[in-house]
Amino acid sequence: MTAKKTARDAPSRAWQRMLSGRRLDLLDPSPLDIEIADIAHGLARVARWNGQTIGAHIFSVAQHTLLVETVLRHEMPRADQRMRLAALLHDAPEYVIGDMISPFKAVLDGHYKAVEKRLLGAIHIRFGLPAELPEEITLAIKAADRGAAYLEATELAGFGESEAKRLFGKDPGLSDSVRRDYLTPWTAARAEKQFLERFGAVFA
Repeated sequence: MTAKKTARDAPSRAWQRMLSGRRLDLLDPSPLDIEIADIAHGLARVARWNGQTIGAHIFSVAQHTLLVETVLRHEMPRADQRMRLAALLHDAPEYVIGDMISPFKAVLDGHYKAVEKRLLGAIHIRFGLPAELPEEITLAIKAADRGAAYLEATELAGFGESEAKRLFGKDPGLSDSVRRDYLTPWTAARAEKQFLERFGAVFA
């Protein structure tokens, strides 16, 4: 006699339904299931630093990506649209898998990174970038990301300057007006809107 199957025997679900109606498979993501509106909506509602930041609102991953792209343009004024788009999308997988702090990613022993890499590759293809970026672009974005992390750490997350310098490197030297704007946590609605507007400007 065949044993009766239970819910516990069913295959684990590895996809998420998006507000657009798309069903994104985390283990085998298709570029066809990726929509920029879903990315913007999700990133605007994911908190950087596990929410341990000052301000009336979370400091969202959407706002962080805009800051990174701003730092990149500051450090590389001649960066082309492809590089700016890649900077804006560098944390895009977090719209579906969330933003884990680096110490916890290390605990997961690479599994998170493998899922993140597959998702980012599919996102890149969806928006006309190579699945894996050239090394010089990757390094430039990582440098801008560290500069943004320095600013967030010292102005929002309670780090001292010496500690932030040791962990993230130097202050990227943005103007006071730019710092005030990008380091004042926005509402989710504003972060989503500005992310979409900037995407529209760099996606050609």
